[in-house]
Amino acid sequence: MGEQETIYLVATPIGNLGDLSLRALEVLRSADVIAAEDTRRTRILLNHYNVHRPLTAFHAHNERRAVAPLIALASEGQTVAIVTDAGSPGIADPGYSVVRAAIVAHVEVSVIPGPTAFVAALILSGLPAHSFTFRGFPPHKRGPRRQFLSVDVDSPHTLVFYESPYRLLHFLDDALEVFGDRPAAVASELTKVFERIERGTLSDLAARFRGRALRGEYTAVIAGSDYRVVPSDLPPESACDE
Repeated sequence: MGEQETIYLVATPIGNLGDLSLRALEVLRSADVIAAEDTRRTRILLNHYNVHRPLTAFHAHNERRAVAPLIALASEGQTVAIVTDAGSPGIADPGYSVVRAAIVAHVEVSVIPGPTAFVAALILSGLPAHSFTFRGFPPHKRGPRRQFLSVDVDSPHTLVFYESPYRLLHFLDDALEVFGDRPAAVASELTKVFERIERGTLSDLAARFRGRALRGEYTAVIAGSDYRVVPSDLPPESACDE
């Protein structure tokens, strides 16, 4: 860790606590303060690794007023580590605002990379991963959600979304209406004991999830507009010659 690198964005496990990296653990152990999206959930992780550092809340509801104190601490030479409930800060979670503020204040920022749910789901989906668009959480209401989806209706890239258990079925129904019956996959409980990835078409998946008790967050992966299940999905032999 360099002397000027006083704010660290630390990726934490998305399920399995054993996925915390050694470097992330080192930063958390040495931090003067850890800013956490949910201090109770972060305390579970810290206790698992016998880490005892001061915690402060940094979440969507206090993000605006919490940024300035964190920047002030870093400016005074203290080490600030920022974590979310799971995954990488700034990816569909708080983090962006503190990076922008740090840049303006000339405070150095470093990232400790690690697990991210959308990457794991994309890899497991069996859909092309060489070119994709991560869209995060769609709007909650049907009209705005369909408009949100329609932006990518002609995109050739694999599309990745996060969704809550309360809106997953509505999302799948709207995606089917907007995109047509494309190949897709839905991942849940990633890296946990009951990790699950379900693949099929959007209509297949909507039928499977209908009537099922849904819990936790879901990651949906949808094929791009020109996806076809053909041998050309595989790299040419010449690509492996060297």
